[in-house]
Amino acid sequence: MSPHEPQEHTAAGDGHGLARRRFLGLCAGAGLGTAAACDHGTASRPPRAADSNRPEAERGRPGTRDWRIGSLGPSDAVTGYADRVSATPGEECGLHVSTTASSFRVLAFRVGWYGGTLARLVWRSGPVPGRVQPTARLLPATRTVHADWPRTLTVVTDGWPEGAYLIRLDADNGHQRYVPLILRSTHGAGRTVLVHAPATWQAYNRWGGYSLYVGASGAYADRSLAVSFDRPYDASGAEKFLVYEWAAVVLAERLGIPLAYTTGTDVHHDPAVLHGATAVVCLGHDEYWTPEQRRHVTEARDAGTNLALLGANTCFRRVRLEAGEAGSDRTVVCYKSSYRTDPCYPSRPALVTTDFRRAPAADPESSLTGVLYEGYPVDAPYVVHMADHWLHEGTGVHPGESFDHLVGVEYDRVTPGAPVPGPLEITAHSPLVCVGTRSHSDSAYCTVPSGAGVFATGTMRWVEALMAGTGERGRDHGMDARTRAFVTRTTENLLRAFSEGPAARHRPAPRPNTRELYQAV
Repeated sequence: MSPHEPQEHTAAGDGHGLARRRFLGLCAGAGLGTAAACDHGTASRPPRAADSNRPEAERGRPGTRDWRIGSLGPSDAVTGYADRVSATPGEECGLHVSTTASSFRVLAFRVGWYGGTLARLVWRSGPVPGRVQPTARLLPATRTVHADWPRTLTVVTDGWPEGAYLIRLDADNGHQRYVPLILRSTHGAGRTVLVHAPATWQAYNRWGGYSLYVGASGAYADRSLAVSFDRPYDASGAEKFLVYEWAAVVLAERLGIPLAYTTGTDVHHDPAVLHGATAVVCLGHDEYWTPEQRRHVTEARDAGTNLALLGANTCFRRVRLEAGEAGSDRTVVCYKSSYRTDPCYPSRPALVTTDFRRAPAADPESSLTGVLYEGYPVDAPYVVHMADHWLHEGTGVHPGESFDHLVGVEYDRVTPGAPVPGPLEITAHSPLVCVGTRSHSDSAYCTVPSGAGVFATGTMRWVEALMAGTGERGRDHGMDARTRAFVTRTTENLLRAFSEGPAARHRPAPRPNTRELYQAV
């Protein structure tokens, strides 16, 4: 075992009568103890324990190439879920696992740059006895699927640095699944805060046959009205994270800017991590927000925190978080077009779960983001309009230059007459046809009185484009290496600028051009 390999421990099988054990990161031969304890190359004061949990403590450590899934196998081969969407370093996390294998192991990979390996193995368990868990139950009133399996093992995250984790379940039948987990930061002052979107992951999750989009019949009318975190995710177990968030995390870590990590569900009930942050970054698909989350992000923006929106369809749906079997905030409620049957209608209109722009309590998302979600599905070139914008420094682009397939599969646009945070500069204006209707997708930048900058890409493929042409993840929609280079450099410019504090204080002011581009509207 090398000095940076994780210590292996025997797992505590709570559901099998095994004694619970805490999994402590030991410095002797282990990479998961505090950085201070394992660093023998300096005689300076060892960092405090809290410092060793910061993402920068990871920089320069060797990564692990074997973090990907080799074989999913049948859907019941191995699958599981965590009893929390996030934890702070040192907290316990329960895993609930079902497998047809006789045993399995758990490996925890932290996502990052790591010299191009893209993840590091931080911890692994010993063998854990496998079992097939009971059939999930369905709550008929809201068509909510609950696995409600007993806890299989307890993991204590001592020594795990803050960040985004892929917990991989490796069954002895050769099959694997992920369980995503965010090790969240408690303080974000002076940092760029990456906000992960588990409410959106869960909304699209069809494990057990139901999501907020379809029911077991495949019909919208039979969809869930509330979905539970107390069940596994479908497919690989972390599909939405891998498609819409993972590449942005890798890029941000590679840049070396000070980072903090959280989730939308955590911002919902505690905005402390946003206080004094230089930037908040919403990733590639962050559709489902509570009113509290939106209020807290807006307050951060209006206090000087920059806001980067690296996708489309952001803050489109208003949801509630309610308790589940494993604790508070384990259920995402969204009645959408059936909002009149929401128990909060009509007595508490601000909590009715539908689109933010719809009655009751209509509040279009553009007042936060500058853009409005408009349509799906679409596949169109991304067309640069303001080639001389500071976001495009070093890209070499010229006005009218286009990048095939970068606009999709959903898109946003600037909509004249909609509320916006400030006068907008449209930096890309991409013509398209969606379901037979001609329109545009827009990237837009503005600043607000606090000095904060707000930038929205207007396309859901932005984060995916960071890996275009590499073969990674096996899906790039036809985007190529040229598109990857453009999106990567633009995102680097954005994140570096926003990490310096309120953008209005150190970057050129936006040049409003909405009227010019939409004068006929």
